[in-house]
Amino acid sequence: MARILIRGGHVLSMDPAVGDHLGGDVLIEDGVIREAGARLEVQDAEVVDATGMIVMPGLVDTHRHTWQGAFAQIATDWTLNEYFTGLLGRFSPLFTPDDVRDGTLLGALEALDSGITTLFDWAHVMNTPEHADASVSALRDSGIRAVFGHSTPTSDSSWYYASQRRHPDDARRLAARYFSSPDQSLTLALAIRGPEMATLDTTADDLALARDLGVRASMHVGIGLLGGQRAITALHDHGLLGPDLIFVHANTSTDDELKMLADNGSHASVSARVEMMMGHGFPATGRLLAAGIRPSLSVDVTAGVPSNFFDEMRAVLEAERLRQYDTLLARGEAPATVPLTSRQAVEFATVDGARALGLDHRIGSLTPGKRADVILVDTAPSPVRLAGGDAYASVVSADARDVDTVLVGGEFRKRRGVLTSGDTALARSRAESSRARLLAAAGS
Repeated sequence: MARILIRGGHVLSMDPAVGDHLGGDVLIEDGVIREAGARLEVQDAEVVDATGMIVMPGLVDTHRHTWQGAFAQIATDWTLNEYFTGLLGRFSPLFTPDDVRDGTLLGALEALDSGITTLFDWAHVMNTPEHADASVSALRDSGIRAVFGHSTPTSDSSWYYASQRRHPDDARRLAARYFSSPDQSLTLALAIRGPEMATLDTTADDLALARDLGVRASMHVGIGLLGGQRAITALHDHGLLGPDLIFVHANTSTDDELKMLADNGSHASVSARVEMMMGHGFPATGRLLAAGIRPSLSVDVTAGVPSNFFDEMRAVLEAERLRQYDTLLARGEAPATVPLTSRQAVEFATVDGARALGLDHRIGSLTPGKRADVILVDTAPSPVRLAGGDAYASVVSADARDVDTVLVGGEFRKRRGVLTSGDTALARSRAESSRARLLAAAGS
């Protein structure tokens, strides 16, 4: 690869040792960040002019059902139960491997377009081994960095609600066929059901499979009324918690349970918009921080909310500030300080997401030696919007359309506002055809 010098941007490195630099540069060589700082003296490099832009690590989405990429906004006005019965119960059994591939490819491209360079693809539509192959193929073709979260079928309800069916052993075939190296851009994890959807014995077996494969496991917990099952407590009491686990949501998990996660080094993913829209409960962001957990962020269901990670950052700020302000106001007290800052939200979206996925040694900050997953965010793309102010607040105030450039491993995936990763028009056309076929098959 040619050397690339990103010149003259406002560099937010997310690494205290590197610091932030107004008018700073980032040097990329062979897909790796070689240097980041004040004006660098570099020869023989392709120069990318970042004047007026924020240069920062790519965003990290730690929980997205990417296979639903063709179903944008179908679930915007659905409750959680309607989502279960609609998209999971009604549509997902109809998905062919081609439908999974088309939805996943469009969803991954949509993520790249909005500045997400790494995602955890929570693929709970693994109705056959061919569905899994289609998911992996789509992620690979998109050019995104991804953790493929192999999950269970949705072809019948016996896989859910106190299920005793163990995680499909096809995970072993996938590990051997596609994931031979931990250093590749696609890595493996298991997206398991957990004690709220399967029995504790089943969950223990699923975790044993993940640990035998040496991969992370992710599960949903604390989801609305299902959270009353005290899943985290059960896992803790049976010695099953650990630093290789990612817990999604935890809205109705107790403070004691969140402390259990922290004490065992476990990770958490917050999907604030979906959680508030569908009725999971109040986002647990502040309670996770109080327990000692740095949360990561996730879009979750793009069938319910747009694929815009900047919205996700704003949502965690708004929800947590409202939660704490409301408590104070109920006691007749005025807020004295802001409970959660823009900088924290950006950390959740980058370095904390990388840490949750076990990839912080490779991505999440502009640290020399890490892979060059970098985005440029235009701070003033609109003639009616003023640039300036705090850089972290500018990031949180941005939108997907403000993402000018995206690099993954030093490869351009978006440049000057246009995706360069694959045939996006064809991907959209195929996804539209898939959606139409599935709607017709479901009688919609």
